[in-house]
Amino acid sequence: MFKPSTRKFLKTANEKPGIPLLEQLHGYFYMRFPYLYIGVGKGEHWLSPVFKALTRFLNRLFPNSESGKAFADTYHGKVILIETARALVTVQEEISIAYSEKVIPYSLARDLILRDPDHIVVLDCPCRVSRKQSCLPLDVCLIVGEPFASMVIEHHPNRSRWITQTEAFQILEEEERRGHVHHAFFKQAMIGRFYAICNCCACCCGAMQAYQNGTPMLASSGYVSQVNIDRCMGCGVCAETCQFFAIALENDRISINETLCMGCGICVSHCPQEALSLKLAPNKGEPLTIPHPSYL
Repeated sequence: MFKPSTRKFLKTANEKPGIPLLEQLHGYFYMRFPYLYIGVGKGEHWLSPVFKALTRFLNRLFPNSESGKAFADTYHGKVILIETARALVTVQEEISIAYSEKVIPYSLARDLILRDPDHIVVLDCPCRVSRKQSCLPLDVCLIVGEPFASMVIEHHPNRSRWITQTEAFQILEEEERRGHVHHAFFKQAMIGRFYAICNCCACCCGAMQAYQNGTPMLASSGYVSQVNIDRCMGCGVCAETCQFFAIALENDRISINETLCMGCGICVSHCPQEALSLKLAPNKGEPLTIPHPSYL
């Protein structure tokens, strides 16, 4: 028998056109077994070859109009600045925004719909849990809104807990200080909606690793970093903290590879000389913004 939150999830998914039953079950499996799902997806679980073969078999057995879609068309992260992450966990009213593909280059699920925005759960990060030697702390994944928050609590009571919006804000601030990147996640199987804020690092994060390996499932913030040479002292802190390996230090001068830069802003917040700033990069899309949020 499905738990109440699962029934609500399946009912909501069934009411939204364009989400077939197989995709609904995909979403259920993703939420019910996130550690297995992510571990397999990262190739760090012994069942990874089995699930890859099973996926190929199911795609042949249940061909549909979306079968030609790439993986990144159904599962996508958007790099966001700390300001946007703060807004997402402190809004007081329900939100429904349909973003264009200039913001999220994602043809299927690009809606930011928050139901019960004050319902927030922190979950032990599946990407970190799947690693034998992971970065700490583990409890940094924020599941925002319903029915997702309740599903996580009901299925993973030992790895998750309810938190207040203020506590979520604090987690974001602490992860920012650790130099970890904030991503807003959207997934077709998750009713085609925004459902989580990931705070992670290049050594653990499956999405960042997939992006760096050529799978475009992570979208730029819409900004790139730029340096004020007159302020820069060549200390190299920015190069050490860049999770996308976009900053190089040579002869006490830094250079920024705008192709690699995802505009997360971590280098900006960590520069002791305040020599770095962000500039809009229209060729990388547009920023995800929350219009007129009501803050705590």
